[in-house]
Amino acid sequence: MIKVAIIGTQGVPARYGGFESLVENLLGENCPEDVEYTVFCSSKDMPERLSYYKGANLEYIPLKANGLQSVPYDIISMCKVLRGYDVILVLGVSGCLFLPIFHKLNSKKLIINIDGMEYKRNKWNKFVKRILKKSEALAVKYADVIITDNKAIRDYVAMEYGKRSKLIAYGGDHVMRELPEGFADSTLQKYGLKKKDYAIAVCRIEPENNCDMVLEAFSNSNRHLVYIGNWNHNVYSQELRRKYSGYKNIQMLDAIYDLDILFALRSNAGVYIHGHSAGGTNPSLVEAMFFGIPIISFDVVFNRATTANQAYYFHNSDELLAILRRSDLDGTNMKKIAKERYTWKTISKQYAELYR
Repeated sequence: MIKVAIIGTQGVPARYGGFESLVENLLGENCPEDVEYTVFCSSKDMPERLSYYKGANLEYIPLKANGLQSVPYDIISMCKVLRGYDVILVLGVSGCLFLPIFHKLNSKKLIINIDGMEYKRNKWNKFVKRILKKSEALAVKYADVIITDNKAIRDYVAMEYGKRSKLIAYGGDHVMRELPEGFADSTLQKYGLKKKDYAIAVCRIEPENNCDMVLEAFSNSNRHLVYIGNWNHNVYSQELRRKYSGYKNIQMLDAIYDLDILFALRSNAGVYIHGHSAGGTNPSLVEAMFFGIPIISFDVVFNRATTANQAYYFHNSDELLAILRRSDLDGTNMKKIAKERYTWKTISKQYAELYR
């Protein structure tokens, strides 16, 4: 039995972001029989303190997993995995400033998924960006295996550090489900929507996700937009809600955690809008591809790599508006690519191969 400790997430059951969804789907039916996981979780973030979940052991750290506390959260987790494990899987680089010390104490295989150039995200100030860049460099230096989730990130690591990395993306097939009869119709009716007659976007309301650009385009369009996100999260999101909530064709919904409702809304949309400009393979983009609807994505190398250059791309609100006016949009190829590249069974096996 290979004992693997996972560090760097809020924890499971997943309720936050991409790494949490990754861990959620490495467990359970996707987990090989010879792998035993222990997941380190935040007791401050998780509503329940389960000790066991989907075949994995859960250990808790009394700090938040995100924000300023993420650094000590990861460091404490690293200190707790020095004994009893064969493989240490670190997701993200928040605590990697500790790696020079950890490297001297740890003799087990260290695998690090460095995420998507976290230091470039607009939400960080210059000091935090420098810290994250240094953390990334140390992660690449000390990891036995570096995981990148996108071809563009893999190329970046090769050019920036002269190191090879293992390309493993995210899965998205977990979003597919069968709804009770009539559930989708009643959900659409609840929100005043018609099948294939609206666009949908789901993301954190952050500047790097170009939420203002998307809303500006739809404010000049007669297309209906359902925009799901954390609209009370910060000044940026609150100002956008005040500015655009008066438009009849724009519905700004708070985050939806009910997976049946989310499935009903996404699967019946006419088009998916993806404004992310940072990161690697974005989980929400991969998930959207499985619905087989046209995807209009912000034009950066990460999104083009994820969608194999076969989506529709925009640089600004005018370009997005022009695409929205087209009548020939097709998403069939998105579902085909997703099934070939982004199933959790395949991704779990790729991780397990690294452990062995």
